Amino acid sequence: MALLRAAFSSLLFSSAFALVQDLDDTFKDSRMEDVWLVDFYAPWCGYCKKLEPVWQEVGAELTRSGSPVRVGKMDATAYSGVASDFGVRGYPTIKLPAVRSLPSRQMFEHVLKIFSVLFLYVGGESPLKEKYTDVASELIVYTYFFSASEDVLPESVALHELPSVVVFKDGTYFTYDEYEDGSLSSWVNRERFQSYLPIDGFTLYELGETGKLVAIAVTDEKDPTERSGRLKGLIQRVAAEHRDQFNRDFQFGHMDGNDYINSLIMGEVSVPSIIILNTSNEQYFVPAEPVEDLEQLLRFFSSVLDGSAPAFGGDGIFQRIKRVAYDARSTVMVSRVQKNKPKSIIIEYVMFGKQMFMY
Repeated sequence: MALLRAAFSSLLFSSAFALVQDLDDTFKDSRMEDVWLVDFYAPWCGYCKKLEPVWQEVGAELTRSGSPVRVGKMDATAYSGVASDFGVRGYPTIKLPAVRSLPSRQMFEHVLKIFSVLFLYVGGESPLKEKYTDVASELIVYTYFFSASEDVLPESVALHELPSVVVFKDGTYFTYDEYEDGSLSSWVNRERFQSYLPIDGFTLYELGETGKLVAIAVTDEKDPTERSGRLKGLIQRVAAEHRDQFNRDFQFGHMDGNDYINSLIMGEVSVPSIIILNTSNEQYFVPAEPVEDLEQLLRFFSSVLDGSAPAFGGDGIFQRIKRVAYDARSTVMVSRVQKNKPKSIIIEYVMFGKQMFMY
């Protein structure tokens, strides 16, 4: 077992180093396709050498967290022209261009094909641009931020005023309105996901940061049925056709299987079915009867918003006691499995409060 742990640690350490990329002068032309956090260093710099192991850990951690930010390092003495373009005047210098400029319509169309969700500031210098830059610096680890002049946009994109902040996703675009949408930071946080997406435990954890309720079609993707397809289709229609009514409060998607949902609610949901999760207080909502059509689903969502739908679960004292008992029972069951398989190698890890085991 000690040998296994040592090998596992060695693998993680080796992977960490692979996750920091050595950059050359081609970086300036290719950086538009990714968000980069770059350490500009000099080989003879003592401080740069001390930063090296920390920088490897940064690369490993951002990769583990699913961040879109890639981590690199560049010898600023070998590529002094690139370093100068980034305003490097000493070593080490760390640069994270939170907002990248799109100089042409061709480049705009290029990034539009690459990213499923991207934010764009359109216009010149303004207080809105300052806010946008601040929000980009805050949320760059989650999504992509660009800026451009109006002539970069195709004619199909019509902005009523400049400057504007726009999110492009789901094959269309939506414009930020300070009076209707509140703070720019909150709006970006709500809009940084596609309206409908596959959801797993990690995605659900990230969605908790948006403050939205999560409406999920629970399906079996390995054995799809007509009803599974219909429920997924109905939720997709709500996301696309009723955005104005529900987008501010709901994130929509589907989850393969009910194991993860069952562990969250300490119960069992049928497959296929629909459930709404409130990740902020651990409440959940289920339809009173099987959903058969769009109107029925719309009424269910509306009842959740107006408070008439009964809420289950929660984070009250009774639910906390139930959680302790549930986790204890799960631990006993796992212990029995371990006892029956004494020669198995068990790797245990905890993910968002759920114990998972590999044999």
